[in-house]
Amino acid sequence: MKINWRSIPWAKNSFAALSAACELSDITLHEVSSPENDITCYSLNSVNEPHFRDEISDAECITIVGGPHPTACWEEVRQYADYVVIGEGEYTMPALINMIASGSQILPAGVASKEQVVMPNHSVLLSSYPPFSVVKGYTEISRGCPFGCGYCQTPRLCGRHMHHRRIDDIERATRVFRDVRFVTPNALAYGSDGIHLRLDKVEQLFKSLTGRRIFFGTFPSEVRPECISDASLHLIESYCANRKVHFGAQSGSNHVLQMLRRGHTAEDVMTAYDCCRDHGLTPIVDYIVGLPYESDDEQRLSVTQMKEISRGGIVHVHHFTPLPGTPLAGTSARSILPDVQRELGRLAQSGKATGSWIDAEVRFFKEHEDQLS
Repeated sequence: MKINWRSIPWAKNSFAALSAACELSDITLHEVSSPENDITCYSLNSVNEPHFRDEISDAECITIVGGPHPTACWEEVRQYADYVVIGEGEYTMPALINMIASGSQILPAGVASKEQVVMPNHSVLLSSYPPFSVVKGYTEISRGCPFGCGYCQTPRLCGRHMHHRRIDDIERATRVFRDVRFVTPNALAYGSDGIHLRLDKVEQLFKSLTGRRIFFGTFPSEVRPECISDASLHLIESYCANRKVHFGAQSGSNHVLQMLRRGHTAEDVMTAYDCCRDHGLTPIVDYIVGLPYESDDEQRLSVTQMKEISRGGIVHVHHFTPLPGTPLAGTSARSILPDVQRELGRLAQSGKATGSWIDAEVRFFKEHEDQLS
């Protein structure tokens, strides 16, 4: 039985991780550009899922679909896919493939078919699985997030309890790279519960990677603003190659941040900005405009903060997209005010703003093809 993986730029790191997990069960995933017999697997998010719906529905093979969107919308996805993986896939996907190969009808936990569903009953222990094997990818060092930001699928996919890959496993995996980049919801939370930092663990990680160029606190391992301090930036200065630090502000309004359950304030954002500048590091700061809780004045307040950030840093801006499975699912994005669009255009022309605040799909496909190709 041949097991295929549908090549999708956004899902390259998922391919690397799940290919490695399948190898532990003597299953080889073959990368393909269209569905092929016997089984074709997909990893989809809520932006690209509509582009693959017809392909999966029409496929003349068994289809397995997982990822953030199928996890949130498994009842919808199982209408056109044969099987849906709900949640983390390292254990579930090989178990499902072995079930199909054996002819069994007993679904493993975390799988939905057209006739039945067995909800997940486990959490993946990262150090039980290599981050990649033959198919190379970034090294995932942490999973889960204790914060419940209203727009984010991460805690709904991976849980709100942070768990981490062991340092010796990270060191072993990254020996194949000179430049080391990590996947994590919050790089500076490595080794901690995500709220009470353990910078001693972060330093132990850095010390284990002697001889390699470490990129930490920048794509794809951004940080939270309240985690930025003299102590944390001193570690990045001392051990890492990057001279940029990427963190999320999302709004310049404390009311909006509170409604989003962000867990930090607008003042924390500016403190993080000042700290980066004091250490000679360029801050790259994320913002979302058009949030449903946002008044006209609050949208303008975000732009005011963006302009302050742009004096010594860069802002990365996108228009709010409500994602299924999140508290803001079912809400609508507010339009971007004409004067806000003009200000963002000026920042973009001066090289101080990136992203796309007009079309979410244009932003998504352009960024992910550039960053993960």
